[in-house]
Amino acid sequence: MYRKILVPLDGSKLAECALPHVEELARGCGAEEVTLVSVTERVRRQTRDPEARELYRASEDARVQKGESGMTITFGKKERQALRYLSRVAKRLEGKGVKVRTEVLLWPPAEAIAAYAEQDDTSIIVMSSHGRSGPSRWAHGSVADKVIRLSRVPVLMVKAPGCLPGI
Repeated sequence: MYRKILVPLDGSKLAECALPHVEELARGCGAEEVTLVSVTERVRRQTRDPEARELYRASEDARVQKGESGMTITFGKKERQALRYLSRVAKRLEGKGVKVRTEVLLWPPAEAIAAYAEQDDTSIIVMSSHGRSGPSRWAHGSVADKVIRLSRVPVLMVKAPGCLPGI
């Protein structure tokens, strides 16, 4: 039933509360693959570095805009850190027999997750939440809540252990 499972992770223990559920769901449904995603901010940088020019001279990458004064390159500020983190988590899941792929997406988080899920033909999104409600949720916002509202894909929300209703 669930061929492709998408799991947004932000590096926190709270986000990783979804992983045991993902593992069981993947095995129980015979999922083809689990995609772990991390979302990082979009940063732009101007460069005149000759090596960068050579590297991106023939590039058709949409992140590179060439101008007379140099090139503007858009990249994830913490993209390498996110990739290393996702690789560690992927190895743990792969050690348990789950086929895993990793991706780093750029801001805004909820929109990026929902769009990626639809574009990648994801069957289900599995993610954790603090379980906040009322003023606390309004004050802090909730990526999980936004993903539920934006996604056309089913979302399995895992409430992190120790979260109390109404907090």
